[in-house]
Amino acid sequence: MIYHLLYPLSDTISAFNVFRYITFRSIYAFITALVITIIIGSRVIKFLQSLRIKQYIQEDVSFHKAKQGTPTMGGILIGIAHLFSVFMWADLTNPYIWLCILVFTGFGVVGFIDDYLKVVKKRNKGLTKTGKFLGQLIIGGIAVALLIKLPGYSSKLYVPFIKWINPDLGWFYIIFALFILVASSNAVNLTDGLDGLAIGPTAIVAACLAIFIYVAGHVKIAHYLQVAYVPGVGEVTVFCSSLVGAGLGFLWFNAYPAQVFMGDVGSLSLGGTVGFLAILCKQELVLPIMGGLFVIETLSVIIQVIYFHATGGKRVFRMAPIHHHFELEGIPESKIIVRFWIISILLALLALSTLKLR
Repeated sequence: MIYHLLYPLSDTISAFNVFRYITFRSIYAFITALVITIIIGSRVIKFLQSLRIKQYIQEDVSFHKAKQGTPTMGGILIGIAHLFSVFMWADLTNPYIWLCILVFTGFGVVGFIDDYLKVVKKRNKGLTKTGKFLGQLIIGGIAVALLIKLPGYSSKLYVPFIKWINPDLGWFYIIFALFILVASSNAVNLTDGLDGLAIGPTAIVAACLAIFIYVAGHVKIAHYLQVAYVPGVGEVTVFCSSLVGAGLGFLWFNAYPAQVFMGDVGSLSLGGTVGFLAILCKQELVLPIMGGLFVIETLSVIIQVIYFHATGGKRVFRMAPIHHHFELEGIPESKIIVRFWIISILLALLALSTLKLR
């Protein structure tokens, strides 16, 4: 709203011309989301407590029984601060902004329903796997179908490190993009098992994607670095910055020992949004690098399940996802979290290096 209120006045008040710059508005979107999250965080937590919206600890992670009763569905806090900041600082005439909002809120609704069934209706498993998957497919399908119709957006796939391989996937791109969205959403959901473990790397990946999106939306920089140019997508940098700010603000309360958990309303929306942001800037194949921590967590579950069934009950890890394996090895939770954050930072830097290695 600030952009639409003040930038038109730049013809008479030259100082307002600063609002035309994406970098300026991105900085303030970050600050706004961060400050709002911290200011209202305690109130939201108390509200969740008053509604008895508390985390249920499953039997297979009984060593987390001390966390029983911690308020959950804190992803609502992220959503409030993030969307408020986006509406304040983004150009709301930009279609990419609205598609990002669609994915963020849509996946969040799926997660909200899942959390509601688990913690309010006391259905411990929440939505069925089929129900959750269908919800993700519907929201993702609508977003991707609208995306490929936008002028200037291509269904080509850009391969990192190899600039001359850009196959056009045509309508198959919708299936490919849906896989990215659903996989990313569920990967973040699987990682959300320790205090601050999911939100830290998510903020890191979102910051990394902010750089990729700014580059993709800037015709001169995109051509110089030989990456896909997507007209108009640079505005989504504001959205990314706001997401990072809201994420770090949530970490204020979610850091070990956590005062609140994000729940599926947070993890599904954040994961789906991160996947969609990678699709927007044509970095679908770089996403597994920058989000490598989520990939490792997901693979640990897949490997565990396959090996368990193939060997009649034997296990590769003491428990999956892999962060629980390290817990059972005796490594303190806080140390696991910080080490995983460090890994996430290294992977994000490696992903950024692909901008020059072509």
